Amino acid sequence: MINQDAHDYLLLDHTADMGLEIRGSGPADLFEKAGRALINIMLGDIHPQGSDNIRVSLTGDDLSDLMVRWLTEILYILEGEHLITTDIIVNSLSTTAIDATLTVTPFDPLRHEIMREIKAVTYHQIEVTHKEGVWKARVIFDL
Repeated sequence: MINQDAHDYLLLDHTADMGLEIRGSGPADLFEKAGRALINIMLGDIHPQGSDNIRVSLTGDDLSDLMVRWLTEILYILEGEHLITTDIIVNSLSTTAIDATLTVTPFDPLRHEIMREIKAVTYHQIEVTHKEGVWKARVIFDL
């Protein structure tokens, strides 16, 4: 179930867009929390019924590029496939590749409401860093 702890991410003010800063204990945790935060921002807390698993494997030039591609894929799964990601497990992650299992449930307009529409995940100010033992990502969404 996607139930995002308020300490997992911070909304950032950004002109005409929305920024997000995510913190994680490691790179896999950071990517899991970023995906959960995206769904939480759009739909709030999700209580799934009848879920399936899908596998997602992506590559990128570096962790920042991979983060944009990762969140774009989760957004596409919602917008294009009409499936809500309700849980995320990163199976493996390197600086250029991610393999994850997403638990998904069909989007039902009678039960689910898109509270905030996100059009795209942007490369503007994208940043994935590891400083002083803390993993952070900064992502800007086009609303």
